[in-house]
Amino acid sequence: MIDLIKTLTEAWGPSGYEHHIRQIIHQEVEPYADDITIDSLGNLICRVGQGGKKVMVAAHMDEIGVMATYREKKTGYMRFANIGGLMTTTLRGNRVKFEDGTVGVIGVHANGGDKLDDFYIDVDDGSGDVIVPEGSPAGFWREMQVRGKRVIGKAMDDRIGCVVAIETMKKLNKQAPNETYFVFTVQEEVGLRGARPAAQALNPDVGIALDVTRTGDEAKGAKMAVKLGGGAAIKVHDPGLVVPPQIVQWMVDRAQADGIPYQRELLTGGTTDAAAIQLAGAGVPSGCISIPCRFIHTVSETVDLDDVQACINLLTGLVSNPIEFM
Repeated sequence: MIDLIKTLTEAWGPSGYEHHIRQIIHQEVEPYADDITIDSLGNLICRVGQGGKKVMVAAHMDEIGVMATYREKKTGYMRFANIGGLMTTTLRGNRVKFEDGTVGVIGVHANGGDKLDDFYIDVDDGSGDVIVPEGSPAGFWREMQVRGKRVIGKAMDDRIGCVVAIETMKKLNKQAPNETYFVFTVQEEVGLRGARPAAQALNPDVGIALDVTRTGDEAKGAKMAVKLGGGAAIKVHDPGLVVPPQIVQWMVDRAQADGIPYQRELLTGGTTDAAAIQLAGAGVPSGCISIPCRFIHTVSETVDLDDVQACINLLTGLVSNPIEFM
């Protein structure tokens, strides 16, 4: 699993430009899916099983990034806009990688740093020949590292959710009593844009998002009843989703029956693809299995391997058993 996490987190794929990461995931899941399609927006949709309840499991492939908007003529520095939610406190000195492999370093004007206009990307190689065209997207760049049970890297949000989905598909090995659609969605970071049409097309009976969530165990951090190493986080509420009680209970019962460590997640900021899935058709009861993660939306997003495995085990238990509560 470590190799898969490394491959996915280090892959390039800002929102709207998921073609590279989609190809990697496609190759990884092909032996474990009964059917694979790519919709017109770019979502990768993998069906496992046929008959029974229709389940949509969504993990987004995209990552936050930047878009070059203007090249300063005298310096060659690039001005940029955000792709997804950037925090200015994390930008200075960070590296970004453009699709052609060009690596830039983010700088900031003296006494600046409060707003995005204070920053620029330095792509100078000393020759003056490096030209990054306006409109070029870039993702943040940093190699993944392992520290004991902790894995640190960029784009854990939400490549680690993709890992949970892929490993569950492997465990199912095409054997499932439900008709489960594993959807690797696009453009989540810019407004849940991929999950909406996918859910509308599939019209599932139940939806499950896989995504990261904050932890409440950072020094002087926000209070939250989720900690790294505490197990799978079963979402109860976030600003975009009030999880139906029967969905929460379904997940809790499964975790308890299978001896899977879990914790309840109540998130005060942010939401997931489940918020879009719930609005498909006449409405879809939807929940979320969250992977606890420190330092979200930085190049050092940190997860615990035991939590990841707990999420895999919980999702596998949910979709490998008949759904009878509906």
